[in-house]
Amino acid sequence: VQLVESGGGLVQPGGSLRLSCAASGFTFSWSVMNWYRQAPGKERELVARIYSAGGSTDYADSVKGRFTISRDNGKNTVYLQMNSLKPEDTAMYYCNTPYYGRNYWGKGTLVTVSS
Repeated sequence: VQLVESGGGLVQPGGSLRLSCAASGFTFSWSVMNWYRQAPGKERELVARIYSAGGSTDYADSVKGRFTISRDNGKNTVYLQMNSLKPEDTAMYYCNTPYYGRNYWGKGTLVTVSS
């Protein structure tokens, strides 16, 4: 299983970024996919989840209405569209899948929201 995140960077408050996570080594279309984040000095937290069947989604309260998770099963890729970014969204963002009872993680992509 391999998960590779991309799309992070420096953005001003109110700006947007789209993160991507390219997956390989497992049956992506069957798998729940998650985006987590970890800010300096804080615990890792679940940001968004997308289920395999039907593509239903869940979001942390702190990002509802601003972030959108989506998936392209043909490209084995999950996305996180982040709008109206705030300084408190600054964190390392990780892609995750709980596949057959094991948690798999990417190496993360850094998002910095600052003027």
